[in-house]
Amino acid sequence: MPPTTPYAGKFSSCALYSNNNNNPQPHSPYRNGTASKPAKENIYNSAYSGSENPYDIPQPHGCYRSSSVTSVKAKEHHYTSNYAVSENPYSPPQPRSPRQHSSSCPGRAYRHTTTSTGSGSGGSGGSGGSSSEQSCHNNKNVAAGKARLHGHGITASYGEMCYHDNSLVSASLEALIQHLVPTVDYYPDRSYVFTFLLSSRLFLHPYELMTRVCHLCVEQQRSGDALLDKIRFREVAPKLVQLLTEWTETFPYDFRDERMMRCLKDMTHHVARGDEYSWRAMQQMTQRLIKRLSALGQYEEAVAALNAVALERPASLKSKQASGQKSDVMSVCDDPFILAQQLTHIELDRLSFIGPEEFIQTFAMKDPLENHKGFFRKRKTSNLEAYVNWFNRLSYLVATEICMPVKKKHRARIIEFFIDVAQECFNIGNFNSLMAIITGMNMSPIARLKKTWGKVNMDKFEILEHQMDPSSNFTNYRTALRGATQRSETAHSSQEKIVIPFFSLLIKDIYFLNEGCASRLTNGHINFEKLWELAKQVSEFLVWRQVVCPFDRDRRILQYLVTTPVFTEDELHLASYESEGPENHMEKDSRRSLRSSLSHRENRS
Repeated sequence: MPPTTPYAGKFSSCALYSNNNNNPQPHSPYRNGTASKPAKENIYNSAYSGSENPYDIPQPHGCYRSSSVTSVKAKEHHYTSNYAVSENPYSPPQPRSPRQHSSSCPGRAYRHTTTSTGSGSGGSGGSGGSSSEQSCHNNKNVAAGKARLHGHGITASYGEMCYHDNSLVSASLEALIQHLVPTVDYYPDRSYVFTFLLSSRLFLHPYELMTRVCHLCVEQQRSGDALLDKIRFREVAPKLVQLLTEWTETFPYDFRDERMMRCLKDMTHHVARGDEYSWRAMQQMTQRLIKRLSALGQYEEAVAALNAVALERPASLKSKQASGQKSDVMSVCDDPFILAQQLTHIELDRLSFIGPEEFIQTFAMKDPLENHKGFFRKRKTSNLEAYVNWFNRLSYLVATEICMPVKKKHRARIIEFFIDVAQECFNIGNFNSLMAIITGMNMSPIARLKKTWGKVNMDKFEILEHQMDPSSNFTNYRTALRGATQRSETAHSSQEKIVIPFFSLLIKDIYFLNEGCASRLTNGHINFEKLWELAKQVSEFLVWRQVVCPFDRDRRILQYLVTTPVFTEDELHLASYESEGPENHMEKDSRRSLRSSLSHRENRS
């Protein structure tokens, strides 16, 4: 049988984009209020027009970075292969063919070969991917070989599993579950394990999958002889532990379900009866899992506490205009480079707690036991939603900071400061903060401040807007993201590894990939090509997520960014009218209405 994984290609070398990592940290031009910003060797010192993209570098052959789903015949599936196992557990080892294993292996009788291009034969085959391919092509006629040579591809079926050019494209749910179950002489490819564990929740609950996998693994070793059964289970126990380890380390949040933990505990007791070494490995795995879940709980409590502080309302507009003493972002940090670093800390911290399964669970089937104790007490996508809320908060923080100053020259100074912060985010590879800042400055209460914008140098802002232009499905941003990703893959420093995507667009891409492709085919099979594509996009995010922020933390700045109160949309509009008066009757009516409604709310509170 051909290998289940389609990841056979290698990346060609990629050119680096402009590297500004070795430049000294710039002195802030905002400390004295008049000094111009010292030159930095970055993209803004280069002579390029707004239509040029500093990340626009040649794309490597066979690169999978495109967001669109390519055709079945043309596409190649890749997981990043340049990371050690300890760095990226989602990169599979060289795939081995399941046909290397004896077809007499319990539960795997369906793997006898039938092909659509010629008659195949069973057999054990050789070792490695090439031997597997050779065994699959034994006894094929010449026409089949020509079809492959001219790019028509070879389609093959093995029981209820269908392949195209040695890549699994569809199978029944039962066959996919069976394919996940390890035996004495078989272990599934790591790419298959990740892909199926990620997307199986579209078809059944993780608890159901784990129960069935553990049951099959145990039952397949039963022969009727108690002593022989014990020996056979002792041989398969290390592989079962390996599978459960991959599950708990990659999808630990599945185990917030008490049923999952109970099943894990039962398997630990079962393993203890047969193999002490595997039992110790299970104990260590469980300890790591509990530690991870504890950290998640602490994170969620901390985010809830920070959000509670941030819900406090800003000083009233009258007191703001009377005193003007409210501290602003530049009184906390007047260096754009430092502020961009602290924003990157927040981004990476929050990214690290997003589980890969949350992308799939945004559109997964509703569980019939929705009110089951434990698992559904916390929302399945809470960390993903918290990260989206952070983006919205940063946008409103930028808008609030711009609206707060009374004088337009101070507002213009705040705008220019945030433009420089956005520029530094772009240089770092922090596209999410970059887009949040641009979004905040494009809110209607800010965009209408024409007198304020008249005092702003727009050159750098227009370049940044061009890079994040949504036209043509964000083609400029996607080109920049590819450049940052290629820099990360060849990075020589931790700073060069940073890639923080525009998160809302990533979610949109995954959503439309799910909506645009059927999960099941007309014959009832699971469309595994779709599952490969989902796994490809999510696994790329996991590589970005694991980067440790190399910058020093400034707790005072971080505290300000996550807790300082921000205006609501209505308060922003009223603050905008107070900064620059209404220009027409519609705006005058809007200001009158806003004053009345906000005054009424204050009286009620």
